[in-house]
Amino acid sequence: MKTGHARSLVPVVAVTLALAAPDAFAYLDPSTGSMIISAIVGMFATAALALKTYWYKLKNLFRRPDRKPGAMPGADPDQKPARDTRPASD
Repeated sequence: MKTGHARSLVPVVAVTLALAAPDAFAYLDPSTGSMIISAIVGMFATAALALKTYWYKLKNLFRRPDRKPGAMPGADPDQKPARDTRPASD
């Protein structure tokens, strides 16, 4: 059997099994629906956090490195720091 033929057979078998499934006599109370909605919201929140984390890691790969550690953004790196003109406190 060729793999192309087997792949086209999978959806047919899946639909046949879904239509032949017996009825399930189960009770789903309102809290079950709430639990399912909470799980779905939790999955979206987890996916959003993962995307945010990996986005910043990817963004940092392409960012230019700072000139000096702890340097102020936009400051001239060759400029000497300003002298402290405050009176000395004893």
